[in-house]
Amino acid sequence: MDFAHSSRALTLRQRLQAFMQRYVLPYNPAWHRAVQDGSYPPPFLEDLKSLARDEGLWNLFLPNLTDAQPGTCLSNLEYAPLAEVMGRIPWASEVFNCSPPDTGNMELLHRFATSAQRVQWLVPLLEGHIRSAFAMSEPDVASSDPTNLQTTVRRENGELVLNGRKWFITGAAHPHCKLLIVMCRNAPEEGHSDASPHHQHSMVLVPLNAPGVQVVRNIPVVHHHAPEGHCEIVLRDVRVPADQLLGYWGEGFAMAQARLGPGRVHHCMRTIGQCELALELATERTLERHAFGKYLSDFSNVQDWVAESRIEIDQARLLVLHVAWALDNGTFTPAQLRAQVAAIKVVAARLQSRVVERAMQAFGAMGLSPDTPLAALWTWGRAMHLMDGPDEVHLRTVARHELAQARERMGASAAYFTTPEQLAAEPRIR
Repeated sequence: MDFAHSSRALTLRQRLQAFMQRYVLPYNPAWHRAVQDGSYPPPFLEDLKSLARDEGLWNLFLPNLTDAQPGTCLSNLEYAPLAEVMGRIPWASEVFNCSPPDTGNMELLHRFATSAQRVQWLVPLLEGHIRSAFAMSEPDVASSDPTNLQTTVRRENGELVLNGRKWFITGAAHPHCKLLIVMCRNAPEEGHSDASPHHQHSMVLVPLNAPGVQVVRNIPVVHHHAPEGHCEIVLRDVRVPADQLLGYWGEGFAMAQARLGPGRVHHCMRTIGQCELALELATERTLERHAFGKYLSDFSNVQDWVAESRIEIDQARLLVLHVAWALDNGTFTPAQLRAQVAAIKVVAARLQSRVVERAMQAFGAMGLSPDTPLAALWTWGRAMHLMDGPDEVHLRTVARHELAQARERMGASAAYFTTPEQLAAEPRIR
């Protein structure tokens, strides 16, 4: 097992870093100014996208791109360090057509869409002409248990009819968002018995401008307003052709699981990039800030913060790279992979909360202000404890896997006990 980046990944990372430094970072103030002025997406974004595509920094995340599709065919392990670089500026991923939730949606369409669906939706997404959203969580049920989802879809006269309410749907407020991939509960059909809980939902491709689709509001996250949106959406008798079913009827959960692994790796590596930035800001601050007769960097507790942040970032990176490697090599069983993917989600959320919190403390009052990126990074870190599933659910997944392994080997660990009877017995070599 070797986590040294391939020469290809190292070359692309160097090129990406140079592009970010030369083109993206200088536009960062202008991006924030445009968002404040209500000009979103900023007009210069398309120029940056064209430049990135010309330089071969486009659709970097899909391992199975065909020769006819635009982009760079990278493995999960090769893409991971690139996601970390992009994560340092939260809006940067869109420049390279690597933004969530588009990445996960393109993965779904690439794997499960029909030829006609690919032409209608995947091609413009790969070209960067449109954006998309993934509509799963709901306000009226505990969406941490996806079997609770209540938005319904029924088949009627060659159409699919959807009714329900979704919320915290990322990307739905983006002006270029044209597609919702909606997770729905299958309405009971006459003559069909109820399926198992994990075969009762389907995914439907719904144009955002379809009659009956209403984007009610863009919900601020801890008072942070994201221009691309975390939206509440109402679906009232939304009708789409039956051929807009993605994959098979009742297979929504299986497809959602297929979307999770790579997407979580992307999320976690972007988080690690943000934590690296927070640590860089904090360490430079402590070297220049003077209080009580010495620099902050001379205080032992501040040195502890720096050391703990470095250790935790490196630990998290290795765990995420391990999962990326396993995804590429098919090393884990499905149960092992679910547990590992759940683990990195918990680790990344906790990492961002701790590292950014320490950095904010080092900056003092400035750390609470918009003068540094720390307050926004802290907001996103706090949200990660709930978004994409709360920490408790992921911990439950890890614990269940660990306990299942314990049941299989039950009693084997007793060999390590040392009882009086064992001390008195003569050892036997078989």
